[in-house]
Amino acid sequence: MIFARNLSRLMLLLLTGLVAAAMMLPILLTVTNSLMTEGELSFNYSLLGVVTEASAQAKFVNLKLIPDWVTLSQYAKLLDSTPKFLQMFWNSIKLVVPIVAGQTAVATLAAYAFARLRFKGRDVLFMVYLITMVLPFQVTLVPNYLMIERLGLMNTSGAVILPGVFGVFGIFMIRQFMASLPFVYTEAARMDGAGHGRIFWEIILPLTKPGLAALVILLFVDYWNMVEQPLIFLKEEFDYPLSLYLAYIQESERGVVFAASVLYMTPMVLLFLYAESYLVEGIEHSGIKG
Repeated sequence: MIFARNLSRLMLLLLTGLVAAAMMLPILLTVTNSLMTEGELSFNYSLLGVVTEASAQAKFVNLKLIPDWVTLSQYAKLLDSTPKFLQMFWNSIKLVVPIVAGQTAVATLAAYAFARLRFKGRDVLFMVYLITMVLPFQVTLVPNYLMIERLGLMNTSGAVILPGVFGVFGIFMIRQFMASLPFVYTEAARMDGAGHGRIFWEIILPLTKPGLAALVILLFVDYWNMVEQPLIFLKEEFDYPLSLYLAYIQESERGVVFAASVLYMTPMVLLFLYAESYLVEGIEHSGIKG
């Protein structure tokens, strides 16, 4: 019995290890290929033809994990000779940081109302929020476009920031987290004469920190990778975020593509490594892990 249990655990460990290795392979290839010379990349990723006696042609790509010569020339070229990359990186910061901060603030206040206050139509209103959350982006695109145009925000950063600040996902996640907190804390504070403002700021908000940290990570990853919003609401290429940069790299600059990809995903990886425990705890308490 013990042997069978240990064997099943070993098989499960091997299976999860294989899945993890398969998921890490593209990231590892991206990092190692960014350290290769342009000539080596051109040879590895060109479709090479081999003509047989039957005049059949076979094409292949030579994937390599270890470069023949390690070089940082691709990064130097990207950062020194490509001002568009740095401009788009700063554009991403100017768009993502206000969205994450704004949606976190709005979501925290709205979630407290949905989780801790009793008012008429609360559950119906929250159900409406859930319906809008599951709708695809294309469904809400036209109303957002019309509203942004009437507000005079078209082709400005506000056209991207404003819809993001009032996103529904943050309200749902933090509401679920707050609903899981014991009501005994708030009841005791209310018996001592504390109002909603003090209860929210001194009791609920400190207990919600793991959920807020998880929300910040998820929002940052989501909006760092946004593509449709800037393409639709921003007309000037100078204002585009970094998520649109790779589409404008020439096909001959393979090394720049890999170097830009590494720098593009670095903020997300660092944020995840720093706050991994908060992310796990926040998702567990929010009740959306399934």
